[in-house]
Amino acid sequence: MALVINDRVKVTSTTTGTGAFALGTVAVGFEDFTAIGNNNTTYYTIFNQGTTEWEVGLGTLDGTSANLTRTTIISSSNSDAAVTFTGGTKDVFCTLPASKAIYLDADGVPVGAAGAGFAVAMAIAL
Repeated sequence: MALVINDRVKVTSTTTGTGAFALGTVAVGFEDFTAIGNNNTTYYTIFNQGTTEWEVGLGTLDGTSANLTRTTIISSSNSDAAVTFTGGTKDVFCTLPASKAIYLDADGVPVGAAGAGFAVAMAIAL
């Protein structure tokens, strides 16, 4: 099992509750979660269209990439806890959470998740 992040992965789902999400139809112009790979983990967003329900987390795909288990919730509309999704169509897509991003500021200094640790690791690697 590996952490995989891929561009333009988006499907819909009608799953409700707090459990694993059955991944449905791929959105036009996008790929489905098989692009992440069976049994791999990925960062995801779930948004219930037309509502204020949303969740960002780390999820684990099953052996067919047809279901996404919500392994770790990073942020959500439920005070950063698992959202009990109600009925409706949800967009489920691969994302890179801001809290996990590392980027360079205007001076080229690493900023973001573990920025200082990243700078130390790069100095050792060089």
